[in-house]
This record gives sequence, structure tokens and C-alpha cells, in this order.
Amino acid sequence: MPVIDFHVHTAYYQSFTPSCYDFLQRQWGNEYKEAIRKYSSPAEFLGLMDEAGIDYAVILAELAPITTGIIDNNYVHHFCSQSPRLIPFASINPGTATRPDQELEDLVRKQGFRGLKLYPTYQHFYPNEPKMYPLYAKAQELRIPVMLHLGTSVFVNSRLKYGDPIFIDDVACDFPNLVLIQCHSGRPLWYDAALTMARLHPNVYMEISGLPPQKLLYYFPELERLIDKVIYGSDWPGVPTIKENIRIINNLPLREDSKRKILGDNAARLLGLAT
Repeated sequence: MPVIDFHVHTAYYQSFTPSCYDFLQRQWGNEYKEAIRKYSSPAEFLGLMDEAGIDYAVILAELAPITTGIIDNNYVHHFCSQSPRLIPFASINPGTATRPDQELEDLVRKQGFRGLKLYPTYQHFYPNEPKMYPLYAKAQELRIPVMLHLGTSVFVNSRLKYGDPIFIDDVACDFPNLVLIQCHSGRPLWYDAALTMARLHPNVYMEISGLPPQKLLYYFPELERLIDKVIYGSDWPGVPTIKENIRIINNLPLREDSKRKILGDNAARLLGLAT
């Protein structure tokens, strides 16, 4: 069984906002400065993956200068070029990109990015705004998945109204061949909405990064009814204890094949990886 962490940020950012840096320092304590230094090395991060039993990790670029900070696409491209186990997902800020569809095509075709991560609550847009449609059309043409931060955020300047999963209903209908992944599954205000989107739309998935894994069945009591739509992600380094999270998921009262699907099989299918 491959174990795939579908939601990983880099330790090093080219710029941090104060609220993001303070949050990460609280999570790590006095170890965070050392963690930034150590895990900026792809080799060291691969060692962390080995320790946690992770075979592949999706590494996310992030262009959110007023809420969290910037880790640009070039850095993520270079970081992931060190190993095929590191899978790059691009970031595009629809508020600043002049030709987001062309930018995405260049990132995929020229630099090998495997998907796109969008941050509605950080970048202040509704996912179903018309300006987003050329970007979705290009992603569908390129046959890459699109991840969206759907749910709340603790960072200063976040706008929670943009994180309601209901706003991907239009997108799922209008782009039926585009894989849409709900990062954080509506945490914590919209769990039911995220579940409903995944239940109604064949192309919509739930990703569980940032959720306490021991509460997964409390949030989603009928999770196994949608088990082919659930993807594991850690949200590292915001959640430092990735090895422990995987252990907890493996101890949940779920069928063994359900655990395999959450921890890797579903993600491998979307990424075209052999299982």
C-alpha cells in the first residue's frame, strides 16, 4: 500500500506573515527555527517521510502575501526536482495573475507541475466567480486536479466567507471532468456541505488535512459510504506529528481496504501512480 501525503507545505517560505510564523512557532515550540533550516533540504525531508512511512508527498506552492506568505512555484519546482517522491502542485493568485490559464499551462507543460492549489480564503475570491472559469477550463484540458482551501483559517486577513464548499457546486457542474479536491473538508463550519458536495458530484473529493484524525468518524459518521472520495493530507508543518496521525488512522474502526484508500490508494489513482 502506498502512503501519500496530499497536503504538504515547505518548511522554508520566501516570506512569512507574522500571524503565520507565530502559529507555526507555537506548533513547534523552540524547535521551529531548526526545523526551517533542516527541512529546507529535500534530502532531510525525504528522511522525515521515511520515518513516518510516507511514500509520496504533494508539495504545495503558496502565493498568499497578506495572509500566510509566499513560497513560489520556482522554489517548489526545484525542491521537487530532487526526487520523484516529491510531487509539485502550483499556486496561482487570481487577483494578481494577468493570464492565469496561460501561466498554468506553462507550469504544467514546461516545469512538470502535477496539479494546482487555490486559496479562496487567503486570496479573497469565491470559487465560482466567472474570472476563475478560464483557469478551470485549462486545468480540465490539462487533466490535472485542482485543490481548494475550503473551510476556516486562523490567520490574520483571512476571509472565511470564501471557504464555504457550496461555491464549488457550480464549478463541479460546469466542469464535470475536472477533479476538485476540498482541502480540510469544510473545517469546522461546513463539514456537512463538504460531504454533500462529494456525495453529489463524481468529480469532487474530500481531503482531511488539518483535521484531528481521532475525530474523523465523529465529523463524518458515515465516512465509509464515500470511502473512494477521501484523501489523506497532513498540512505539515502546521501539523508536525505526521507519523502519529498515520498511526491513528490505521487504528480507526474502519475496514482495512478503507484505510488503504484514505492513506494512499485514492490519491494514487488521481495522480496516476502505480499501486
